Amino acid sequence: MDVFEAIRGRRSIRSYRREDLPEELMIKLIDCARWAPSAGNLQPWEFVIVKEDSTKKALARAALGQYFIAEAPVVIVVCADQRRSGWGYGKRGVQLYCLQDTAAATQNLLLAAHALGLGACWVGAFDEEEVATILQLPKGMRPVAIVPVGYPAESPPPRPRRSVHEITHFESF
Repeated sequence: MDVFEAIRGRRSIRSYRREDLPEELMIKLIDCARWAPSAGNLQPWEFVIVKEDSTKKALARAALGQYFIAEAPVVIVVCADQRRSGWGYGKRGVQLYCLQDTAAATQNLLLAAHALGLGACWVGAFDEEEVATILQLPKGMRPVAIVPVGYPAESPPPRPRRSVHEITHFESF
């Protein structure tokens, strides 16, 4: 699958077949995520792979009751090491760059999942403190995205997009 097909064909999948994901596919997803660009090449991302049902259910509750998360065979939580970004960039690294970097890694993960025939969904609505507690994250490690992954049990159509002309500005706004 070429990159343009992956970008246009990827969908947020919220329904999964009851089929385990081989470990080599999980590692391949993380490998693709780690190739994302990062400020100063600091690579502030960490990935927590969750397969335990009770932990997935706790994450779903922390994600404001988005229970489809618990139905996925695997949930990957993308975390930002704020200290790592802070080393190189101080306050801006802690507050912004680590989030941008982990967002890029999350997008790589989603595109790789689609290219591998998997379904995934970027979940950003959750109680950060609760997720940090559930996963026993150390201080300075911020959960940024919860990504349930599995073989899709749905094939949603594309969602509408604003036109290129509506969102593009040359030289100034």
